[in-house]
Amino acid sequence: MKFTVLTLFPEIPRAFFESSIMAKAVERGIIAYDLVNIRDFAFDRHKTCDDKPYGGGAGQLLLPEPLGLALDSVKAYKKHVIYVTPSGKQFTQKKAQELSKKDEIVLVCGRYEGIDQRIIDTYVDDEISIGDYVMSSGEVAATVIIDAVYRLVEDVITKESLDEESFSSGLLEYPQYTHPAVYKGMAVPEVLTGGNHEEIRKWRLKKSLQKTLMNRPDLIQKAREQGILTSEAEGMIEQLLECFLLKHEGRKKRRRRLASTARTGE
Repeated sequence: MKFTVLTLFPEIPRAFFESSIMAKAVERGIIAYDLVNIRDFAFDRHKTCDDKPYGGGAGQLLLPEPLGLALDSVKAYKKHVIYVTPSGKQFTQKKAQELSKKDEIVLVCGRYEGIDQRIIDTYVDDEISIGDYVMSSGEVAATVIIDAVYRLVEDVITKESLDEESFSSGLLEYPQYTHPAVYKGMAVPEVLTGGNHEEIRKWRLKKSLQKTLMNRPDLIQKAREQGILTSEAEGMIEQLLECFLLKHEGRKKRRRRLASTARTGE
């Protein structure tokens, strides 16, 4: 798979491609990349790549001519082109899996107030946002997308590792532990050291459901709609909700006792 990044600051994504697991994937020939500096296609001696928007307003826009020439130079019309922008569709694990099947992806890194709409209309296949916030660097956002996608490419990471990650099953990942067995008085859960793989599986499923209910309850509903949750998982959810209600009622009773004590002075 190949990633081509069009940017005004190629040094930002270059550090990512030359580090850690990505560097090994590049060395093994699984991943290839090309960093294209948009300034190389500017017309004037100052390498100008931005100008004020028509209609007024704050900020600058990337000029269409240099960016269009840069896209032409990599034959973008034959490839899947992504423009990284806060106004795009939200990036998800499902989208990352879809993109991991592509042979080549071209990413356009915006700067300032973005890029001319005519470039989007002519070249772009996907407008993608990594979240509901604004960053000054399209390069950082593009790197997030690349990182989520390339690791799903076959042979970059073992299939077993991918299968147990958050979102792969529709749920958040269960807690993980490693050596030592006791750290600052906290022991690894006994079930994980007992060697009973069926009990470990059940514990992990329950903890995964518990974490998802606490942090991302919306994912439970999505999993139900997709038919992912088993009857075993639904039973565990019911138990977890009952425990939550009991704890909640217990806290309310304790607060009432404290309030009563404070009023009577006992």
